[in-house]
Amino acid sequence: MNLKTVIRDIPDFPSPGILFRDITPILQSPDAFKAALDQIQDRLADLQFDLIAGPESRGFIFGVPLAVNMRKGFIPARKKGKLPASTIAKSYALEYGQETIEIHADAIKPGDRVVIVDDLLATGGTCRALCELIEETGGEVTAIVFLIELEALNGRAVLEGYNIETILKY
Repeated sequence: MNLKTVIRDIPDFPSPGILFRDITPILQSPDAFKAALDQIQDRLADLQFDLIAGPESRGFIFGVPLAVNMRKGFIPARKKGKLPASTIAKSYALEYGQETIEIHADAIKPGDRVVIVDDLLATGGTCRALCELIEETGGEVTAIVFLIELEALNGRAVLEGYNIETILKY
């Protein structure tokens, strides 16, 4: 299935001049959602890994069903203060300000091989912070898979050195 035909373009969102690529039509269609998950899973088929990590919230949407399908554990990466147990955190810069992402301190054991799954590669800041958290725990980032890559924002450069796969490029 050509997922680009399902994604909805919304001009001037969230601000004038921005063309937003809306994935909710994929999520609303069982066939399109399954096709998206299948295409991501195909990119992971030959990799050896132990866990899938996904940043909130859309990384959860794609990462959890993949973890179930592939019989892997799932690590939720959340904004500061949202996880109930002991956490480790990494702050990163946004265009205006700063954000912090956290995972549970015991989510990854040294030597664990982790795949990160998310919906969008834009500037790469969130994913870079998650990579650093994984590595600080002794884990290894085996691959990063995105449904969409916005090439003009050059997020790949922020993630240089990592194995990056994308399903759709704009």
